Amino acid sequence: MTHPSGTRPAFRRTPLNAEERARSEITFSQLVAEHLVTQGRFRITADSPEMVDLWQTVARRVGEALRRPVVSYANGRDIVITFAQEAPGLTPQA
Repeated sequence: MTHPSGTRPAFRRTPLNAEERARSEITFSQLVAEHLVTQGRFRITADSPEMVDLWQTVARRVGEALRRPVVSYANGRDIVITFAQEAPGLTPQA
């Protein structure tokens, strides 16, 4: 297919299959957990609904693994994963 001079075809991302998604969740969870422990936050481009969903799932897995509240914020281009702020006067339950 030819395109008008000076234009490019739109980029199309191939969706992850179930196996790729499962491997991504495991691998990214390890990466994000390590980064949160050392840096306190993790930021990455997540410019599609599928990627936002993947990274939010990773954030939940990290929170469960670290046994700490973890939140993720997405703005349509990036997602930030960080530890949730604990409310003043409240202590974690053992």
